[in-house]
Amino acid sequence: MKIGQRLTELREKKGLTQDQIAEMLDIKRPRYNSWENNIAKPDIEFVNKLAELHHVSVDYLLGRDENNIPIWASSKDERDFKTMLEEDGPVMFDGVPISDDDKEKIKRVMEAMFWDAKKKNKDTYSRKKSED
Repeated sequence: MKIGQRLTELREKKGLTQDQIAEMLDIKRPRYNSWENNIAKPDIEFVNKLAELHHVSVDYLLGRDENNIPIWASSKDERDFKTMLEEDGPVMFDGVPISDDDKEKIKRVMEAMFWDAKKKNKDTYSRKKSED
């Protein structure tokens, strides 16, 4: 997968527009749009900023790592996530099994939700710990 596809996928997972991402990066939307459409590539400074913004590794962003595990995740966090995914029972909607394609979509949504919740918990714990 090319970097533009990754950027589009990550932005859409967050429910953000190109304008919002461009504003976060302090650049103009056409520049960001050129990255998503693989017309141009972001320089290393922006690759790092984009990886941090989306909580993924630079390797993932550049397509060298298919694993979407955030860079801040510990090995225990990874085990927790894998355990959650390994609970492999039939996935049903209204009593009808869903397709493999729909299962994959649900898995991606669950993955995003899992990592967002894990990050919030870590941030809350770190904040409370520093207040003590």
